[in-house]
Amino acid sequence: MTRNHPQPSRRTVLGGAVAALAVAAGTGTAQAAPGSGWPTEFPLPDGWLPEGITIGSRPYAYMGSRADGAIYRTDLRTGRGGVLHEGTAGLASIGLKLDRDGLLYVAGGAGGTARIVDARTGELLTTYQLTRDAAPFINDVVLHEDRAWFTDSRAAVLHGVPRGRRGEVRALPLTGEWVQAPAGTNSANGLVATPDGRGLIVVNAGQLYTVDLRSGHATKVTLKGASDVAGGDGLVRLGRTLYVVQNRLNKITVWDLDRKATSATLTRTITDPRFDVPTTAARYGDRLYLVNARFTSPQTPETTFNAVAVSL
Repeated sequence: MTRNHPQPSRRTVLGGAVAALAVAAGTGTAQAAPGSGWPTEFPLPDGWLPEGITIGSRPYAYMGSRADGAIYRTDLRTGRGGVLHEGTAGLASIGLKLDRDGLLYVAGGAGGTARIVDARTGELLTTYQLTRDAAPFINDVVLHEDRAWFTDSRAAVLHGVPRGRRGEVRALPLTGEWVQAPAGTNSANGLVATPDGRGLIVVNAGQLYTVDLRSGHATKVTLKGASDVAGGDGLVRLGRTLYVVQNRLNKITVWDLDRKATSATLTRTITDPRFDVPTTAARYGDRLYLVNARFTSPQTPETTFNAVAVSL
């Protein structure tokens, strides 16, 4: 592990510990219902190259840039926003999650890093070098108990970064039924905690797997109603309902999980004409907010990008 920036403050450390205890106890995050006048579509800067989105208890969305690692913050009530964290050439912000102590955990893509950014000021607090592999792709992140867990789309491993405290990164090799796909971002991608909180659900090469966080043993989830979740990218779980963003298919499939997440039954599909290769989603109230990565369009500084909201 390499730290390139100072440790979070004592306030941050204590805040992270409280947040971890709250999550372990199963307490939810209170969110107000979006008003009827809130926009359901809002722009991002031209050439932004979005991939990840996260929303906390307040009505602000944070969206990362594949172009340079910048982070954009939008007020969901108005659709207006601005750059919170300035980018740097050679960096990327892929998946990201906002913790209750105001820290953003950011997946660094091909850089092989996890970064921690202050969501209030945009200051970069810490950088973790998760792997020294020649061609990694740190793709997405979930906050679970005392760690932020990151996927690597090019290696059969999860990386656990301590939340709001000092500590070493834990590398968790994936075993059992895990099938590592050829190099590419359609392998290990989005992840969420299981309904019972004992493990994680990871989407990998069109399938869902549960992962035991003690051993790394992965078990394929039995899918009912469809044979796969091709193009599976971001995941959102509400109780035992799992939303899977299938990027190039321009849809969200909705699954009912059994108690231990050993099987998932397809219940419905959400589509929208505004979808243009959505990658990840975040919930606020009774809406899902998604960023359109537009992978099938030119990825240039002049390409326009946006985020859209759909009703749950």
